[in-house]
Amino acid sequence: MKQYIEIENYDALQPLLYPGAVLEHYAFQNIDFGRNAVQCRFKECIFFGCSMPDAMRAELGPDCCVLPELPSPFNPFPAHLYTPAELYAGYDYRNPSSFEQCYDTRIYNHYISQGKQATDVAETLARSLHDHSVSDALHDMLALYDERCVVAVMGGHSLLRTDDTYRKVVLIGKHLAEQGCLLVTGGGPGAMEAAHLGAWLAGRHDSVVDEAVAMLSHAPSYKDGDWLPSAFSLMEKLPHVGGCRSIGIPTWFYGHEPATPFATHIAKYFDNSIREDGLLAIAKGGVVYTPGSAGTMQEIFQDAAQNHYLTCGYASPMVFLGTKYWTGCFPVYPLLQGLHDRGNYRNLLLSLTDEPAEAVRKIMAFQRK
Repeated sequence: MKQYIEIENYDALQPLLYPGAVLEHYAFQNIDFGRNAVQCRFKECIFFGCSMPDAMRAELGPDCCVLPELPSPFNPFPAHLYTPAELYAGYDYRNPSSFEQCYDTRIYNHYISQGKQATDVAETLARSLHDHSVSDALHDMLALYDERCVVAVMGGHSLLRTDDTYRKVVLIGKHLAEQGCLLVTGGGPGAMEAAHLGAWLAGRHDSVVDEAVAMLSHAPSYKDGDWLPSAFSLMEKLPHVGGCRSIGIPTWFYGHEPATPFATHIAKYFDNSIREDGLLAIAKGGVVYTPGSAGTMQEIFQDAAQNHYLTCGYASPMVFLGTKYWTGCFPVYPLLQGLHDRGNYRNLLLSLTDEPAEAVRKIMAFQRK
């Protein structure tokens, strides 16, 4: 089946527009068509939230599909992943109260007002179209990387910036990014933030990690009023120099937890189930598990099942950071190891360590196979 050619900005569209042109099997997203488009013919094309002259619309045949803009405070057809600047548009960290007027907060407030499980068909359609567009943009970016270079870091949102594990996760994120990995997380605070901070600091000397963590330590929890301002302040003082990208994948379902601005790209979803399943499916280079609770437990066993059944074609490493935690507090590691040894689970590439360097070695050894 012929694939649609995606056109997501006017610069890509302009060379196609000339008198008598026939554009066949294109998908246009968020394009503002000018008068020149009237001189073209469109066959089997899809238009996502595009603006077009009436004359052009009238000439479209029944083989074209037009999905119009919907009345919503959010764009149902984002053509690319969010950047922190876009998601936090309207927020000034020097004026913390401005958070209530930023784009992300306005979407969250709308989401809550309509209900997490909305019943209005226009709202549910807008959310579904938005999440489809985000997934499309996410996979466009993933296509730039070898799939084994995509590594996830999972862990608790409540991990404090003052906890020694936070610093360890920053180092893991930094060293993986410096070796060409694309870091992906759930995009929230705690361990997720730490991984993105590491990727943000990639290219600098390791000593900057302690400097950065010290700058953030006066607001240890995401519940602290200075949690987000301190992150933006750090980004201003230690700008991104390494060129390493990372993707946060948060959800408005947990919108009370602000998305970390240290992620260079943000794939934010309305539907948490799509986000959860997708995050593990794309982490084909392995997952580093840092201490967490119920949500992390769910991810561990979902990942284990994915590896057991070779859902993605092959199994990927499951690296657990924190020996005491994963064998005592939440003894999931000996459970999985025992189940694997008895053959109840197959294809599990398990390892347990307390050292960031060892966690990185396990991931990189898999990539070099």
